[in-house]
Amino acid sequence: MRHDDFGPAEPSPQGWLDWTSAKQSLASDPSRSAWVSANAGSGKTHVLTQRVIRLLLAGCRPSAILCLTYTKAAASEMSNRVFERLAEWVTLDDAALEARIREIEGEPPSLFKLQEARRLFAEPSKHRVA
Repeated sequence: MRHDDFGPAEPSPQGWLDWTSAKQSLASDPSRSAWVSANAGSGKTHVLTQRVIRLLLAGCRPSAILCLTYTKAAASEMSNRVFERLAEWVTLDDAALEARIREIEGEPPSLFKLQEARRLFAEPSKHRVA
């Protein structure tokens, strides 16, 4: 299936889901610059949450991350989602954690990245999203 900027080549429900997931993955890639603007309920908070998590996994200092949201409620929701994800990672076994990170980054994580993913929740004051 060919994807472009205006939608999937196959305009089926699954085609739209796949196209949207691919675009969200691109927007959450920390090696790219991104501006996310979309209708309510379209996944903006999901994309920003994924991006913050990927930046943290890449070793970015939390104080160097700036996310702009329209409302305090959106900022709070994003913060909650980041902390929920990091808290979940602490309890997962290695295989499940590897699968989650592979799902986010599109490639299997190194042993170091697995260890870093578990450590991120251990220092919550360093990772406060505001």
